[in-house]
Amino acid sequence: MHALGLDVGQKTIGVAITDEAGIAAHPVRVIARAGVGADVSQILTIVSERDITDVVVGLPLELSGKVGHRARRVRAFEQALREALPAAVKLHEQDERFSTAEAQRVLLAADLSREKRKQVIDQQAAALILQGWLDAARRSG
Repeated sequence: MHALGLDVGQKTIGVAITDEAGIAAHPVRVIARAGVGADVSQILTIVSERDITDVVVGLPLELSGKVGHRARRVRAFEQALREALPAAVKLHEQDERFSTAEAQRVLLAADLSREKRKQVIDQQAAALILQGWLDAARRSG
C-alpha cells in the first residue's frame, strides 16, 4: 500500500506519503493552490508517479465535531478529486481538527526558525493526518 495524505487549505495543499512498508507517513511538499482543476491535476501526477493506492484528505471539522464552512469547502475539493482519480484508488477522510497545531508543536520542538516552519507546516500537517489514518487502520484491522 502506498498512501497519500493531503492537508487542503485555502492557499496551499500539504502533501505526505507513506514509506515503502505503509507504516510511517513522511512530509513531501506543498502545492500552491492554482484552482481546483490545476490542483487535482498536480495530485493526479503524484498518484501516478508514486503508485498511490489510497488518498487521505484531512477534514477540518469544527471543534464540536460538526461539518462547518471549511469542511464543506474541502469536501467540494474532495468531490472533484474523487471524480478524477482512477477507480482503483480509494479516497478517505481523516479528522484533522488538531493537525496544524500538532504540526506547529513538532516543528517548534525541532527548533526550526519561524520562516522554515512557515515553509513546511502544511506538509507536516499532511504527514500527521496520514499517520493518524494509518494508525487507525492498523488498530481496526
